[in-house]
Parts: sequence; C-alpha cells; structure tokens
Amino acid sequence: MRSSHSMKKEFLKKWMMGLQVCVSSKKKMTVLERKKAIKLSADIAMASSSNGNTCWSRALIVNASKHHNNKLLIERILGRSEYEKLIKRVSSTQPLKKITRSKKIFKRSCSRLRRVEKRNIRGCKRVINGAYCVAKNLVKKRRKILRSLVPGGEMIVDDVCLIEETLDYILSLRAQVDVMRSVADACDQS
Repeated sequence: MRSSHSMKKEFLKKWMMGLQVCVSSKKKMTVLERKKAIKLSADIAMASSSNGNTCWSRALIVNASKHHNNKLLIERILGRSEYEKLIKRVSSTQPLKKITRSKKIFKRSCSRLRRVEKRNIRGCKRVINGAYCVAKNLVKKRRKILRSLVPGGEMIVDDVCLIEETLDYILSLRAQVDVMRSVADACDQS
C-alpha cells in the first residue's frame, strides 16, 4: 500500500484538476451545481488515485461515467487512454469468484463446531446450534450492510476481498477528508 502522504498529494492534484474542468465548463453555477461538481471531482480524483486497481474505484468511475456530462471530466482527470482502458477492463470483467482462503476458514470453523458438539451432552447441543445460528445471521446482516456501503460491494462475493476493499476505501476516504479539511483551513486563514 502507498504512503498516506503520496496518496493525499495525488488526490489533491487530481481534485484541483477536476475542479478547474468543472469551473471552466460552466461559468455561472448554482450552489447545488457547485456542490455536485465538488463531490463528483473529489470522487473521481479519489478513485483515480488508486489507479482503478480496486473494485470500489472502478465502480465509482463507471457510475460517474453513466452520465454523459461527466465523461469529459473523467477523461481529463484520468487521461483519455487510461479512461478507455478502464472502461474496457470493467466491461470485460466477470463477477468475482470466491477465493479458496474463505472456504478453508469456513471448513475449519465447521469442523471445530462439530467437535464441540460431540463433546457436549445432547441438551447443550441445541444451545450451541442456536447461538451459532444467531451469530451466523448477525454476520450475514452486517455483511449485507457493508456491501451496500462500499461502491461496487454488491459484486464482491468473497468476505476476505470485501474486507480488503472496505479497508482500502476507508483509507482513501480518510485521505480525502484530510485534504479537504486542509484546503478549508487554508481558505479560512486567508
């Protein structure tokens, strides 16, 4: 993983470029249009600073490129050749497959549960199965919520990949917030 400083520096450079494109394309903007332009350029800058290597970054760029007006902005930030490569890559990708790591973990946990069940008397077996079912349902609900929060998370089948994508997304969001806070502080001081 890259250093936080280089990530912030690249994000700031691309975000400023995106803001310049938005401002030059439309001279008079309403507050709502300005807000959308800031968010769109920040999202694309954040996604492009990860070079489209993650599922969430590709999902952000593809979702933004669905609107015809945003394609110019995306092409300017990414560069025309990078944008076309990314679109080809996304259109040719198939749904992600499960990684064997999660299968191994699941098998290991099931075998441990069976061993615990065998050791206990019959009455305790129901309690263990009930607790297991409750825990399993809780994890299932939380996984569903996590998939809805991460862009492109619905396409991720494997839990390990989902967690890795989420961590990367959180780090990128934190860098975005830090840069935006620094810009706001600099504007307040001047």
